[in-house]
Amino acid sequence: MTEPRNPGMSIPQTAPTHVESTSTPVEMDPVEYTLRKRLPRKLPKRRNDVYVNMKTDFRAQLARCQKLLESGGHREICVHGLGLAINRAINIALQLQASSQGMLQLAANTSTVELVDDLEPEDPDEAGEPMTRTRNNSAIHIKLPAASVQISSV
Repeated sequence: MTEPRNPGMSIPQTAPTHVESTSTPVEMDPVEYTLRKRLPRKLPKRRNDVYVNMKTDFRAQLARCQKLLESGGHREICVHGLGLAINRAINIALQLQASSQGMLQLAANTSTVELVDDLEPEDPDEAGEPMTRTRNNSAIHIKLPAASVQISSV
């Protein structure tokens, strides 16, 4: 048996408890409903914001960020990534930092974004109304200061 990392603290070993909710869950058959994912709510769109997604080519997104940094019209650019695009947003920021020979400092913040999904019945004639459900998704926001940064082409 391994010792705890902090000998002053011991973690009690208790079984997890299940709390019953006061509302009864809705019984739904996944075959009877179609899941429609709504777009996330719109965040402020400034000229210096870059929203990274998985559909656009990586090199095109990287080139757009380089162009914004080199133009000098902004004090900083913000690279945003949601869900699966978090890794790509981090990779873009690190590529920009590497191509600036260490002159670029990153400031990353994470957050949780609430998303809404629609559940639509397959057959509208049968019993069942459209429902909505909410879920949480992770997001990252990386600030890159643009003051006097010369970026070499990658």
